[in-house]
Formats: sequence, structure tokens, C-alpha cells
Amino acid sequence: MKITEIEVYQLGEQASPGSATWAGNSILLKLTTSDGTVGYGEAVPTLRVQPVIQSLHEVARVYKGRDPLDMELNIHEWHKHDFYLPVSFESTTALSAFDIACWDIAGKHFGAPIHQLIGGTYRNRVRVYANGWYDKCVTPEQFGTRAKKFSGMGYTALKFDPFGSHYDSIDRNGIERAYERVKAVRDATNGRVDLLIEHHGRFDPNSAIAIAHRLREFDPLFMEEPVHPDNLEGLRKYREATDVRIAVGERILTKEQAAYIISNNLADYMQADITNIGGVTVARKVAAIAEAYGVEMAFHNAFGPVQNAVTIQVDAALPNFLIQESFYDCFPDWKRRLVKDQSKIEDGYTTVPTRPGLGVEVDEKVLEDHRAEGQEYFNPDEPVWVVKDTWKD
Repeated sequence: MKITEIEVYQLGEQASPGSATWAGNSILLKLTTSDGTVGYGEAVPTLRVQPVIQSLHEVARVYKGRDPLDMELNIHEWHKHDFYLPVSFESTTALSAFDIACWDIAGKHFGAPIHQLIGGTYRNRVRVYANGWYDKCVTPEQFGTRAKKFSGMGYTALKFDPFGSHYDSIDRNGIERAYERVKAVRDATNGRVDLLIEHHGRFDPNSAIAIAHRLREFDPLFMEEPVHPDNLEGLRKYREATDVRIAVGERILTKEQAAYIISNNLADYMQADITNIGGVTVARKVAAIAEAYGVEMAFHNAFGPVQNAVTIQVDAALPNFLIQESFYDCFPDWKRRLVKDQSKIEDGYTTVPTRPGLGVEVDEKVLEDHRAEGQEYFNPDEPVWVVKDTWKD
């Protein structure tokens, strides 16, 4: 069996001619083998759509004609050719998409879901937390009202960024506004929902420490990316000055970076992204490193339904799984329709699909109907990584 056809899809909703909004943007990879088996992968789009698409075409030069079941060999072949793989986001996410598609093919080839090929069923339901639920929320009342809605939908954990437009530093008034927003979410859900505080890696250590001291009383399940992700000494300072639980990892690119963070006790939870870290092959290694140190996994999962499907497959096999991020109920409608049989979220859990490969079927009509081209929409007044209309105080 060899990879014979490689197709790259830029998907989105048109915001203006030649552009697609980030919220409705995806990059999918389709591989077809010599025996007609099809596998899908997904790459990260965030303000890098065109470079990532080009990188997918570069990686294709190694994968075309190779056996998709040789996951390790294929990864190492690209590692040999790409001199900058360990420090290139575009390269690692393209490689991840190929690896995910190969695992989808492997599952279909052997007639088993991916989780059965990487350790079996450790759980058949995956606990999830909602993200993306607080768009347009600025006041504490708005946060509280929306939190009550999603709690009523069955979610038992909510992640949100309460820091408005603060970046690098935050003053006392900003911290108090964040406090009131978190309090509103806690009160609106009667304290029955785990709170996950998203910092988006935006603060210097002193500001992040001040935030942790003020929000500690809410006993958040974790503080996510409290300091800039490249400031590992700052993260160490934060770790030593606080007693909150920490989750990091969505922007790491290698298992070696994960090993450094974990072995230096810089995080309680590891949030590697399967579409970033090297696909299923490398994600499973990161999970094993974490397990050896008593660190639990909470994979980053913010982009699309293929990423969501593969992440749930890996979650199902991990003994050191904590909780899974989900945008499912906040995706644009077409993203939910892109796969025909993705399990919905009920009572804060999603059921692990048992069909071969990713466990879901991509709807190729939706794939064709939502082709996009050009650069994604850029808003100079609100960074692409924030939830829409929350960059306000």
C-alpha cells in the first residue's frame, strides 16, 4: 500500500473577496492510497494559512509513494530533510496532518478505531470542557448569563479568558475586573462547574503572579499559559511563587520541549496539540513522558472536527487523561456538518467513536462547498487568538 494522491483543502466562510474568517477556517489534508483507502488529517490555521499550505506541499514530497503504515520511518524521513523542523511551526503542523491521515488510513486498513491501535479502550466516554462560549462577553453579568446557559447544557467545566485587552502587564483595576468576571461565572453556576482560567500566554511573570494570588480563592482547575510561552524561566518563577495548578503546552513543537517542561516540574497538566506536536505518533510519546512524571494530559483542541476526532481517539487510550477542550457547540454550523457521525456532547461527556480510523466520516460535499482561498481575515483591533469581541474592558 502506497500513498498515491495528496489533496490540501483550505476551508472557510468568506469574509470578503479572497479572505476567510479565522473562526470559520480550517486546513484539511486528504491522502488516498494505491488500494483506494482515504485518510484525513488537519493542520493549524491561526494566521498562518498560506505558509502552512505551502509546507503541506513540501512534506508531500517525502510522503508520496511511501507506505502510510510506516509512521515512524516517514516522520524520520521528513526530519532528515527539513533542517529547521524542530523550530518551524509550519513544518511540524504539516507533518502532524500527514501523520494523523496515516493513522486514519491504518485504522481503516485494520478495521479498528485509532485508540484500539495505540493501547485499546481505557475509557469509552471523554469528559470535555467548553471553550469559545463567551463571545461578546465583557461585563460580569454577560459572563454569568452565558456561563449559566452552558452549564445548563450539561458542561461541568468552562474555560475562559477574563483579562480583556491587557497584554504583558495588568494593573490593579484590570485584575479586579477579571476577578468580578470569574466570580460571576462561579456564582451563576452555583460553584458546580470547574473553572479553567485562560491567560493566552500573554503576561510577564509579575503580572501573572498577581493574578494568581487574586483568583486563587476560586480554586481553578488550572491556570492556562499564565506567562509568555517562550519565557520558561518566568514560568519557573511563577511556579515557585504560586500554589495554583498550571497547564501549558499548546505551542510546543517537539517531544523534547515537552520533556523539559515536565521534568522540570513546570506544569501539572500538559496541553500538547496533536495537530502541532507530530500527530498521533508523537502525541502518544508526550503522554507517556507525562505519565512517568505524574502529569495528566489535556490536549489543546481548538480548530476543527478532524482535529477533534483524532484527539478524542487518543484520549480514549490514555491512563493519564484529565479533561478535553471542546469547541463543538461553538463551531460554525458547517464545521459540525463536515463530519457526518461525530458524537455530540451530553452531560459534559462525548462518546468515543468506534468506527475504523478517526471514527468519523468526512462529508465531501461540505468539503467542496466551503473551499476558500487567500489570506484569512485580519483584525488589527483584536488579536486572532481571542474569543470574538472580548478584547475590551
